[in-house]
Amino acid sequence: MKVLAAHQPQYLPWLGFFDKLAQADVFVLLDTVQFKKNEWQNRNRIKGPTGPQWLTVPVRHRFPQTIAEVEVPPDDPWSRKHLRALETNYGRAPHFGAVMPLLEGVLAQSWSRLAPLNIELIARLAAVLGIDTDVRLGSQLTARDHPTLRLVDLCAALDADTYLSGAGGDYLETELFDQAGLALRFQRYEHPGYPQLHGAFVPDLSVIDLLMNCGPESGGIIRSGRLPAS
Repeated sequence: MKVLAAHQPQYLPWLGFFDKLAQADVFVLLDTVQFKKNEWQNRNRIKGPTGPQWLTVPVRHRFPQTIAEVEVPPDDPWSRKHLRALETNYGRAPHFGAVMPLLEGVLAQSWSRLAPLNIELIARLAAVLGIDTDVRLGSQLTARDHPTLRLVDLCAALDADTYLSGAGGDYLETELFDQAGLALRFQRYEHPGYPQLHGAFVPDLSVIDLLMNCGPESGGIIRSGRLPAS
């Protein structure tokens, strides 16, 4: 069995994203799908003394651009603001000294487009979490522009016989997988708890919160939330 999963390249994704990445033999970052502003593609949440707060990458886009086409304004100091927010909120976290250089190494670079930024961050974070899944870009593969047939085509292109969908895959036309001889599974994930700064536990934050607090244990904590796929 060869499992393929796919997802839009998100900014500093949450734990469930990396669990799905870890379960797949090959993972396609869908930079060819339409960008949706103010979802998770250009922002995510960290935790501060007053609760969750957003880190948002400013973008220039025109409907209906794909994620690969979305630009980041060159004159906006967003990356300095993000690094400052991370230092302010996690400066006393147990693993700040190990995690912060990784983020500085990426965010200090000049990024003209959103997709390469997200892709680089995902690759660096996956490595730290001990995830070595083969990652491909949708823009480097040929697939039809249809929500389900796109995934069928990606499975065919990469010799996968099983597609692992996220829990929100109720839009899929399941009969198209059957017709292509593909198995379809759905990720099931129960967010694990872990030690956090700043009071009561808050789930569904960026994986950065976990790494800052738990360091080398983070990969195991992510996997602890995995339930058998349906």
